[in-house]
Amino acid sequence: MNKRALFLCVTLWISLIGTAQNGIKKYVPSEENLEARKWFETARFGLFIHWGVYSILGDGEWVMNKKNIPKDTYEILPSLFNPTEFDAYQWVKTAKNAGMKYITITSRHHDGFSMFNSKASDYNIVSKTPYKKDILKELSEACQTEGIKLFFYYSLLDWYRDDYFPRGKTGKGITGRGKGNWIDYIEFMKKQLTELLTNYGPIAGIWLDGHWDKKDANWHYNEIYELIHQLQPSCLIGNNHHESPKWGEDFQMFERDFPGKNTTGFGTSHDDVSTNMPLEVCETINGYWGFKYKANKHKSAKSIIKDLIISAGHGSNFLLNVGPMPNGQIQYEHVVTLNEVGDWLRRNGDAIYGTKAGPFTPSDSMVSTVKKNKIFIHFIDSNSKLFEIPNKKLNIESVVLLKSKKSIDFSTNSNRIKFSIPDVEIDDIATIIQINLF
Repeated sequence: MNKRALFLCVTLWISLIGTAQNGIKKYVPSEENLEARKWFETARFGLFIHWGVYSILGDGEWVMNKKNIPKDTYEILPSLFNPTEFDAYQWVKTAKNAGMKYITITSRHHDGFSMFNSKASDYNIVSKTPYKKDILKELSEACQTEGIKLFFYYSLLDWYRDDYFPRGKTGKGITGRGKGNWIDYIEFMKKQLTELLTNYGPIAGIWLDGHWDKKDANWHYNEIYELIHQLQPSCLIGNNHHESPKWGEDFQMFERDFPGKNTTGFGTSHDDVSTNMPLEVCETINGYWGFKYKANKHKSAKSIIKDLIISAGHGSNFLLNVGPMPNGQIQYEHVVTLNEVGDWLRRNGDAIYGTKAGPFTPSDSMVSTVKKNKIFIHFIDSNSKLFEIPNKKLNIESVVLLKSKKSIDFSTNSNRIKFSIPDVEIDDIATIIQINLF
């Protein structure tokens, strides 16, 4: 081999290595992963659960950071955490009654406390609390029994460990932490993720959060993502980084905003919304993620259903969060509300589950979903008897009301399709028209 050929080979090798390290190499999902994505796109509704020792203080999951609670003071909380009223099957029953198809729970949040029996750290629910039980094990068994998929939320950010160093934007006022080695932290996360994907049966997905705390850090995503996919090829990876999807990710989530919107500061621009992977919108039931005893703005079933409908109109799942109380129970008023949502879905679920985004641009007053030869038009919060949509030259066979299955008259011109609906058929949440195509 001459010098020029050798140089070209070395250059190519270096380029390939660099490409892999920078996350640019092509990610090819496994067949199992692609099948899991298909299921996820049909699920449309899930239960988010933020629960940890922070619930004792009743001030949300960020209380350690908000109150700048010293590390040694915060360490007292696990000794007080004894959720004797926790019933995994009751949680799963609540989710099923609400029409939810999966549960995503915080396995470890930003406070660094693990809600499972981790060998990588004794700062966990089994080693440090009087409860002594692995709630993730119990929840996993209940989900498998009841046919509910399980996702694990896992925090990249940590306000407790020394090796989360250098520090990020948050947690700087928390005293008692020393300096550590960043690579040790990466290895710690890999050990815990291995535990979560080895000891708890089939896990539908890993929901990562905290990238935004150190946006420029080397998170070693290639190593972490490859590990996850190696352990469970069907496991879907999502990362709440508020950016366009990165190499190795399988779904894209949107925090408290619909895809392509940014009304909260946590959104994603329209150009950063994926067109080839499942989407998920997450929101809270009362404005807080963790238990907040002073919370007084609880969402109504009508408000939740509206968010669910609009999410589906964007081709997205809707992940609704509750923060259980320290005793392990979900608040009664939240259970009641979720049951009401489930009642609505039992009547109207055909227009939500298994659908894709419809042909009409979604808005707060009208969205569309589509399934095979059916287009569902959701008119939200409308008291009008006359409904209309843009004329997209649809090959219409018939038009019926989803609720009653009664045929309705319609008229068309070059620009609009108009529907006349009797007063008795107007729904106070959403009047849904089913257009059957030839």
